[in-house]
Amino acid sequence: MDIAIVGFYFALVMIIALRGRQDSNATIDDYFLGSRNLKWYSIAFSTIATNVHGYQFLGMMGSAYLFGLAQANFEINAIQGLWMAAFIFVPLYLKDKVVTISQFIKNRLGKTVSLTYSIANIGMFAFLGIGIALMWGAYVAELVFQDELLFISQDRFIRLVVLIVFLGVFSAIYTYFGGLAAVVRTDVLQFAILTLGGILILWVSIKKLGGFGELYEKTPELMHLHLPADHPQLPWIGMLGLFFLNINYWCANQAVVQRSLGARSLKDAQTGLMLGGIMKYLMALIVIIPGIALAGILGPEALAKEPDQAFSYIVTHFLPSGLRGILLCAIFASLMSTIDSVFNSLATLFSIDVYKGVLKKEATDQEVVGVGRKTILVGLFTGIATAIYLISYKITNAESAFTHALNDMRYVFNTGFVVIICVAAFLVFPKKKLALLGFVSTLPINVLSRWAYPEMNYLIRALLIIVIGILIVAIPTIYRNGWKPWREYIEFGDQKVKWFGFGLLLSLAICHFVFH
Repeated sequence: MDIAIVGFYFALVMIIALRGRQDSNATIDDYFLGSRNLKWYSIAFSTIATNVHGYQFLGMMGSAYLFGLAQANFEINAIQGLWMAAFIFVPLYLKDKVVTISQFIKNRLGKTVSLTYSIANIGMFAFLGIGIALMWGAYVAELVFQDELLFISQDRFIRLVVLIVFLGVFSAIYTYFGGLAAVVRTDVLQFAILTLGGILILWVSIKKLGGFGELYEKTPELMHLHLPADHPQLPWIGMLGLFFLNINYWCANQAVVQRSLGARSLKDAQTGLMLGGIMKYLMALIVIIPGIALAGILGPEALAKEPDQAFSYIVTHFLPSGLRGILLCAIFASLMSTIDSVFNSLATLFSIDVYKGVLKKEATDQEVVGVGRKTILVGLFTGIATAIYLISYKITNAESAFTHALNDMRYVFNTGFVVIICVAAFLVFPKKKLALLGFVSTLPINVLSRWAYPEMNYLIRALLIIVIGILIVAIPTIYRNGWKPWREYIEFGDQKVKWFGFGLLLSLAICHFVFH
């Protein structure tokens, strides 16, 4: 029954995705931005579906099993990033009518900085973006359905490789033919499925524990958002670093922002992003609370050697056949809603910024779309190779909460992205060479800090690197040109959306106060 449910799910996704496939005459806006006609609800569901993947269900649930509610900071603090995206960054992007974030940077910081930024993002998407998503999807599928997948091979590593290849090829096919419109259509379905699966996990884990009240009775030490400043993984001061990193993810990540670039109006973009903020509370419930509940059920030491098995333990021990199939569909949904977005954004960045921007400026829309499709195929191979490497590392380091190791790896590059987007959006006429210096300086500073302070928490390290990079550009720029009036940094498309946004920020502050 479980396998039949999963098979039906894959067939349904492919049918929905290819229903409106783009023909050979598709324009740049048609293929990469859904004809700039996306409504607020499509933006909301697709944005959050892109954000949620196996990393949350496995990595974050495993981390919550070890560290508790503090892991929820990665979910609920996304509201800060969504608010800034909606009311500071997206209005700027829509005014410039850009297809990529790199085009926005080019308008303010010049071609060299923009191209450097774009190539760095292309590398991140082609390797880590696709690779991490494929790795987590294959890992959880093999954990939950190990017995059913033995027909592939008796060797666990071979089974994982086969799953990685299958999931990558499947996602690439419908993204190749359908563009962003296909991505958004499937994301709505996938969000519904992953939410249903998450609610099932939450329900069975809380029921097994004995109710929500038992969280405070059996695991009171895990019910705090703020851990001591010297905590090795999640110190409260590290949340300041997370604030800046959220700017990169929610405000400047092409895979996330691309839906807002395709919005039919500023009001639609802002409404969708604020609705996404509410959804992040739901995501925190379904990926964090089950991990804490499992710690109360089994004790904190039962899965200490491989905490990322928390999710699979709940599925295999608490759910009957049939419901397990729904949960596996939820994992595949979370995987594909992420990877199809990365494929599409990778194609957008290379074809617009590199191919049309540098290699062939006179290229027609059809030629650009054709190159974008070929880029998806290249991304498929690089992503599969990275996923195979990561899965081998994961197998040999099963005792760690792998989500933090992956974060540390990504933040080496993301710190520079934060510096560039903040400089472009907030400073008045910064010098282009100075901006490039602030960007590239983050790499040697990162290397130096790892050598001098190898035990420093990765969030704190990211905070220090970002602040130094921004100050390199900001101090001389502000001294020479001053600031813009603060009201010019914020734009509201509608008064109702404005108060919606402020209400959401207030709710976040209340959460931090209540669960400190």
